[in-house]
Amino acid sequence: MFDGLHDIDWASMEHAYGSAEEIPALLRALASPDAGERDKAFDRFYGAVHHQGSVYPPTAASLPFLLELATDPGTPARAAVVALVVSIGRESLERGFEDDGTEIDYYPPTGYAQAIGFLRQRGAAFVELARDRDPDVRLAAIPGLGFFLDDADLATRTLCERLAAEQGLSARLRIVEAAAALALRLPAASPQVRDWLGELAADPAQDPATRLAALVQQARCAPAEISENVVPAAVGLLRETARALPAQPIAPAPTLPTASSDGVAPQIVAAFEDLDRYTRVHAPTTALLRTFHEALGTRVPERTALLAGQLSSPDPGSRLDAIRMGGELMREWRGDHTQLLLLVAGQLATDDQEIAAEAATVLESCHPIAAPAREALAAHVDIHRATHGPNVWTAPQPQLRRAHQEAVRALARLGDTRALPSLLTALDSNVDAWRAIQVAGHLPQAAQQLVPRLNAHLRQLDLSQQWNEMSANALLAALAALGDSAAVPVVVDTLGVAVRHEQHDITRSALKALAVFGPAAASARNMIRSLSKATDGHVPSAAVAALWAVDGDLDEVMPLLLGLLDDPITFRISDAADLLSEIGPPASAALPRLRALLTHDYEWVRVPCAAALWEIGGEAEASAVLDTLLEAWAQNPATANHVGACLSHMGPLAAAAIPLLREQLAQPGRGGRFQSIVHDEELQRTGRTLIARLDPPTPGAATARTT
Repeated sequence: MFDGLHDIDWASMEHAYGSAEEIPALLRALASPDAGERDKAFDRFYGAVHHQGSVYPPTAASLPFLLELATDPGTPARAAVVALVVSIGRESLERGFEDDGTEIDYYPPTGYAQAIGFLRQRGAAFVELARDRDPDVRLAAIPGLGFFLDDADLATRTLCERLAAEQGLSARLRIVEAAAALALRLPAASPQVRDWLGELAADPAQDPATRLAALVQQARCAPAEISENVVPAAVGLLRETARALPAQPIAPAPTLPTASSDGVAPQIVAAFEDLDRYTRVHAPTTALLRTFHEALGTRVPERTALLAGQLSSPDPGSRLDAIRMGGELMREWRGDHTQLLLLVAGQLATDDQEIAAEAATVLESCHPIAAPAREALAAHVDIHRATHGPNVWTAPQPQLRRAHQEAVRALARLGDTRALPSLLTALDSNVDAWRAIQVAGHLPQAAQQLVPRLNAHLRQLDLSQQWNEMSANALLAALAALGDSAAVPVVVDTLGVAVRHEQHDITRSALKALAVFGPAAASARNMIRSLSKATDGHVPSAAVAALWAVDGDLDEVMPLLLGLLDDPITFRISDAADLLSEIGPPASAALPRLRALLTHDYEWVRVPCAAALWEIGGEAEASAVLDTLLEAWAQNPATANHVGACLSHMGPLAAAAIPLLREQLAQPGRGGRFQSIVHDEELQRTGRTLIARLDPPTPGAATARTT
């Protein structure tokens, strides 16, 4: 075994963490009779040689030896080796080639093409592996029939043979999936495979899960040909599948380390818990239904109908996975999501706290559109408090505590004061207080109750410790959002401590908060002034903005702003331009520099400078401003929110933007900065308002549209 292993110059190649000279030892360890040694070798191989799916030249060079292990009946853990080989090949197909099959030219060179070339030459090996006596080996090998076997007839025959022989649901789903992969990879095989999938979907002798898989994979092969009957048929098969498969309780999540005094911020611990939670799958049909959603793409009504079927499943794991898919749909695609919001909100009433928590989490993440779920959230919070007591926020049961906290946070995001009692419990008890702090700023009507408590938490933070940075920034952001000047003394003190400990991000957050309080923060004037000449990150521009807000002394801030416009650091230019926009016409001394910056090579400089040019110079600058804004938007759609805000101020002079606005509103996917639901909803509102102002329909046109 391993003939030629040492003929390869492994030390001349690199994987994710440096030299690949360890690979021969790893390959031998994969064949070790000691399970612990094998596990370590697999962990290292996936972590370094196949890091996050990457295929490096040494990864590809390992394949002959991995396949030798996979086909040797004496190899321990053969199924794991086969799965590794298939993973390397699958990632190579997905990452190494364009949709038309041409190789992507990476630099530095990768092993994608080499890996696929080798596996296609050895494609017949997967026929034998798919017939292996070991069911785990067969399960791991089945995808290879679709990915690597170029003999379409042999691949199809083998898949048909295996479907007739395999009884396990996982194997049958993989067989049908492999058939679709074959059809997509080899167009000549597509008609035969699609016909077979159609026959399977319509065959009442097949189990409903196999029929559902065939229907979905047939749709995946030709998304443009999905008819209006496909989703109702899928929902019907989904119901049959749910009746055929026994409902399973949701498996508890593994216990992860909790935050303590070891320097790990609670937000970081929670982020890892969320990541682990999000990557868990609770139903055997979830991957299949994800595939169906991908095939349906922009068809939001059809996907909503499918999710309605998923959310009505008697299986709790299926509903939990469906809630997450619903959140993804609402966050990624535009449309009227009222029905889906109500369906998700309906899951709050379940007895399963994990499902309720996930529903509340989705509603919080979709808070810009979640108003239809407001009463369901409030009822859920009230029931928790009535059933488990007013301190349910601190409940010892993790699932109950999370379900309540997520619902309270979602309600607070909607600006609903019915969330306040539990937020106050959090702040007073200091149990998961950071979760309450993150949403407290959405309740300015409760500032009198919230601000003293937030002040107390801010005073208690040890700002000499780096890990408290996230908490300090969150507290300062909440106080700024609430806007109550009672926070000024503690914010000023925080600024001083942050400066002393060189906590630059906290310094910036404190300066931004003081800018919100304006003249009420005059006691910090001298400290702010000294920071306007700092050299650290965003601190100087934040200090200048605070200085303007506190004093409004144009003679003092203009030289500082002009200096920032000349700064080589681009974000300082942008920050200065934003403040110049706020100052407006009195900042006319900046006009020449702003005009020159319209030719800057970075759109995130050009856009704020164009906005400032308009706010200061007005109509005389309109032509250059509009050209700059529209060019930047076309070049980088992420600038859309900033561009839209300036267009709103330009009024009728922005009429030339109407075609771009209409085009943007016609897009099915979320747009704006980060393509987030928050920025996209803002962008849509801005676009609709501008079009209504600048291009209102004539009465005749309106009549024609409604008839």
